[in-house]
Amino acid sequence: MDGRPARTVHVVRIAAAAAVLALLAACASAPAVAPQRSALAHWSPSPNFNARKAQLIVLHHTSTANAAEALRILKSRNSEGQVSAHYLVEADGRIDQLVDDGARAWHAGASRWAGMTDINSSSIGIEIDNDGVSPFTQPQIQALVNLLADLTSRLGIPREAVVGHGDIAPGRKNDPSALFPWSTLARYGFGLWPDQPLIPAPPGFDSLAAIRMVGYDVSNPRTAIVAFHRHYRGMESETLDGTDASILYSLQRKLMAPRS
Repeated sequence: MDGRPARTVHVVRIAAAAAVLALLAACASAPAVAPQRSALAHWSPSPNFNARKAQLIVLHHTSTANAAEALRILKSRNSEGQVSAHYLVEADGRIDQLVDDGARAWHAGASRWAGMTDINSSSIGIEIDNDGVSPFTQPQIQALVNLLADLTSRLGIPREAVVGHGDIAPGRKNDPSALFPWSTLARYGFGLWPDQPLIPAPPGFDSLAAIRMVGYDVSNPRTAIVAFHRHYRGMESETLDGTDASILYSLQRKLMAPRS
């Protein structure tokens, strides 16, 4: 005992207990951390994620027959293991959000971009309902543009930091296919795109070094060139030419320009 009267000790104990209860009540009523979700999307959660922060947006095509099949795969364990993405853009323009923007979805796999190797931890993954051989629909491209505007504004991701799965995993992935309209996204200000008209590259211009500057992993030059061609020229080719040099010269100048 501390020498105080028993009644005083009893009162102190009651006051302390009341204080603890008040603190617990305050904690219970305190607002939780706000989820990071898009108001444009229908929330359709997947359990396949970890927490992280995004600096990049990666576009995929589903390679499935329809959006329902893609949702089933993205929300369950399947033969290739657990996979997910933050969003699915359906053919009719409906946007499903499967993973909170602040969490780590499992969409990129073994990949590399601009020195980043753990792409899942630094990106938002967007699946687009497409079989890989068909044109993308106008409603889903417009929905995608709206979603990109929301994400880049809300999460502070640079508008040029929009790439394809095939860009970050050359030789392993080819989505969102050579049919994807990157130039349309560029008209809305998304993704890195060359200025028109193209200017011939100067003598001695190193196209492969410029491909590396754009962000590609050039440890295998052939697959890097194919990935670059798929994105910027809508074709699958291993040989660089003068048009490629002009495109890369424009991209390099953009990347080296002072930031405002």
